[in-house]
Amino acid sequence: MAYFQAVVLGIVQGLTEFLPVSSSAHLILARVLLGWDAAGLGLAFDVACHVGTLGAVVAYFRADLVALAAAVPGLLRRPLRPADAAGRRLQLIAAGTVPVVIVGVLFADAIEETLRTPWVTVVTLVAVAILFLVVERAARATRGEDALTPAAALAIGVAQAAALIPGVSRSGATITTGMFLGIRREAAARFSFLLGVPAILAAAVHEGLPLLATGVGREQAWLFVIGSVVSGLVGYVTIKYFLRYLVSHTLAPFAWYRIALAAVTAGWLLSGRS
Repeated sequence: MAYFQAVVLGIVQGLTEFLPVSSSAHLILARVLLGWDAAGLGLAFDVACHVGTLGAVVAYFRADLVALAAAVPGLLRRPLRPADAAGRRLQLIAAGTVPVVIVGVLFADAIEETLRTPWVTVVTLVAVAILFLVVERAARATRGEDALTPAAALAIGVAQAAALIPGVSRSGATITTGMFLGIRREAAARFSFLLGVPAILAAAVHEGLPLLATGVGREQAWLFVIGSVVSGLVGYVTIKYFLRYLVSHTLAPFAWYRIALAAVTAGWLLSGRS
């Protein structure tokens, strides 16, 4: 049964890590609605989900990441030239990563202990859905990633940090913030996914260190393999088609999905069956 749960939750993780519907919300609600506890699968599964989704981003954006790595020595040797696109993107990612590092170090444990509940998820699912609809109606998102400034990257980074609250959605918060700043949906999404690499890597390392210290048994090793492979493959496909979708479609369907999911969850909780 644990292996079946790992496959299903790996699919959920791979889909919802990159779609603007919140992976943390879906894992919490899977526990409530299906009676499954993702934590019950053990630390190996938690690490595997992060490794899998990180692998999906690295595989899809491998050319971009190689260019970013190649730009590092140039930034250390000389001031950034305006034509150095990879170096400029690297600086923007660095600026956008600062908020999640600060919030993660100072408040991650408190958020985990106090806000990881179904009712918090219901509220954040609806609140961010409304934000989607407002931004889609009001924002003039017509510019590319080259229009991003360090201040804009920092604002997107603040949105990424806010997504530590379950139900917010890292991709949803960062994409809508980018759109609010005038960046096209697909360009905001690409920057969002690249910005997520340090955050996902940090989460994998943070959870992986205790795993290395304690070691893993045979069952935990299989859960790690299943979780990482399933979430990685599903995540890669999700990134590919979600970016294509955003070229000519709005976030409205995801907003209505979030509202419907929140309504179903609230009804379930009020019924007393949770």
